Amino acid sequence: MSTAIAPSEVQPISGVVPSEFKETTVMTVWPSVARYSLGRTLGTLFAVTWPDIYIFRLGNLIALAAIPIALVLYFMRIAPFIGVRYRLTNRRIIVERGLTGVLDKAVDLDRFDTIVVEVLSGQAWYHAGDLVFKLGNVETFRLEGVSRPAAFRETCLKSHLAHSTVKVARRNRR
Repeated sequence: MSTAIAPSEVQPISGVVPSEFKETTVMTVWPSVARYSLGRTLGTLFAVTWPDIYIFRLGNLIALAAIPIALVLYFMRIAPFIGVRYRLTNRRIIVERGLTGVLDKAVDLDRFDTIVVEVLSGQAWYHAGDLVFKLGNVETFRLEGVSRPAAFRETCLKSHLAHSTVKVARRNRR
C-alpha cells in the first residue's frame, strides 16, 4: 500500500519553475580580487617570471611580500556592506551587495545576445576576466573580475537560450 499523495500541480521536471511563476537562482558567483584596480596591479606584478628558474621568480617574491595587501583585498570581496556577488536567475543577472543581497543592478536575460570575456591586464594571473553582455554591438551590462569567466559565461548563455526559447514558444502558443 502506497502512502504517497498525488501532487496538486504537476511539474514536468523536478525543481524547474517557469519564470512567470517564480524567480529562482541558477548560480551565484563571487568576483575575484581582480575586480579591483589594486588587485589587477598585483596580478601584473605576480606574473613576472624573471629570472625563470623553477619557482625562483621575482613575481613569487612579490607575492610573498604582498600577502597582507592580498588578504585585505580578499576580505573586501566578502565584507558585510561592500561585498559584491553576481547571481544568475531564470529571469535576469543580478549584482547584489552586502550580506543580505541588496539589489545593486540587474539585466534581464533577453537584454543581450552575446557575452564576451574581456581579460584586462593583471586578471590573467587570477584566471579572471570581465563579462561584457552585448545586444548587437551595444554593451548593455558588465560583470567585473569574474573568477573562471568562461564557465559562468556558458551558464548565462544556456539560461538566456532557455529563457528566450520558452518565451517564443509561449508567444506562438497563444
